[in-house]
Amino acid sequence: MSASGLTGVGTQWSTLDQILPSTDPPYPGWRRPTPGPDGRRADLIGAVALAVGAVTTMQLYPWAGLLQPTKAPQWLELLWSIAVTLPLAWRRRYPVIIALLVSALYMAGGIAFGVSLFFPMIALFVAFYTVGAWEPDRQRARWTRLVITAAMFIWIMISIFVYATGDRSDEPAATGPFSPLVSMALIQLLTNATFFIGSYYLGNRGYAGAIGQDELERRTAELARERERSTAQALALERMWIARELHDVVAHHVSVMGVQASAARVAFDHNPVAARDALGHVESSARTAIEELHGMLSTLREADPEARDDGRHPDHEIETAATVGVRRLPALVEESEAAGLPTRLEIVGTPGRLPAVLDVNLFRIAQEALTNVRKHAGPRATADVRLRYYPDEVEIEITNSGATPTRWPGRTGPGLGQLGMRERVAASGGTIELGALARGGYLVRARMPRSPMTGAEVFHDQRS
Repeated sequence: MSASGLTGVGTQWSTLDQILPSTDPPYPGWRRPTPGPDGRRADLIGAVALAVGAVTTMQLYPWAGLLQPTKAPQWLELLWSIAVTLPLAWRRRYPVIIALLVSALYMAGGIAFGVSLFFPMIALFVAFYTVGAWEPDRQRARWTRLVITAAMFIWIMISIFVYATGDRSDEPAATGPFSPLVSMALIQLLTNATFFIGSYYLGNRGYAGAIGQDELERRTAELARERERSTAQALALERMWIARELHDVVAHHVSVMGVQASAARVAFDHNPVAARDALGHVESSARTAIEELHGMLSTLREADPEARDDGRHPDHEIETAATVGVRRLPALVEESEAAGLPTRLEIVGTPGRLPAVLDVNLFRIAQEALTNVRKHAGPRATADVRLRYYPDEVEIEITNSGATPTRWPGRTGPGLGQLGMRERVAASGGTIELGALARGGYLVRARMPRSPMTGAEVFHDQRS
């Protein structure tokens, strides 16, 4: 065959593959799920029903005058009817074996008895269909059906030849455009071609349907796993949010109370007025801490978990600590100065309304940075807080002039405060700088966009 001929054949097969349902397994080793006990029970019931119908009609056809009695013993005809139909009880377990067995018995009966009954024909085409619908080896399924089809049509052609060359004294008179021989041949060929092509197509269709069902189940399972992962990630983000808020609230106020309590203890004997003022600051810090914790717990109890600040809905108005935001920076600076840390606040640019999450994060970053200055920068440190408004961004910068320890006692890496600051900046889609200054001291600078991020961007940043 020439190259052009091969190309034409390939094109025909490609077109046929597009018309017929795909019967290739979705991945190597895939098998159609077994029918199970219920399916096997249904196969047995169907096979018994066909056997009963075949045995019954074997007697009714001659009595109705539709067929001439055969010369074979009656018990052999009944046994043949049972042998052709009953193996269908195992059709889905051994589709190729059952199809070959039923086809062989059907042709043997046709040759021996010269009859073609309705129920054995049903058994033949059910077995033929089952090969296409259930055989896992698709090459074997294809060739088995082609062999059966070829054998059947060869038998039909031989039968037509025998009929044409035999004694046809009972042949009806020719009254149409075709002779009785041609008419009988066309009936046999068209009927069998229709049955075999239909069974071939429906078998492939059944196998393709099983592939589609399996793909649907796998996608459903994958979606269920994805929902579980999303739920676990949401819970992790929720725990992270709670841990951040608790750390920022407790660490800041406890550090202030610690400094003021220490000052009160030192001044208790020689300066009662200063000690009383320090204890007043301790009381005020404790009350503020309790209020913020109460606000956060109220949010946890009452707010919709799906709409809280877990990175998925950053535009939601969150009141984690009642009135936390950049408007409280002056009060934060006063608290810092009252705790013994000289602090200066500078606001650059035109203040404007900020998204709730960004507003909270800016305040918490400043709060945590000042807490770290009080804890680690030494008694003579000073701090500067600068809030800069840009057209599309806002920046918070905290610097101090105190000591810069390279490693805090008992710690080998950044603490929870720095981790929380990074998480807050990531949740708002910004960048952060943390590091020592060349002149001494430490720098915390976070810049974040003033417009809220989309849920997908936040989720990606939180995971990364």
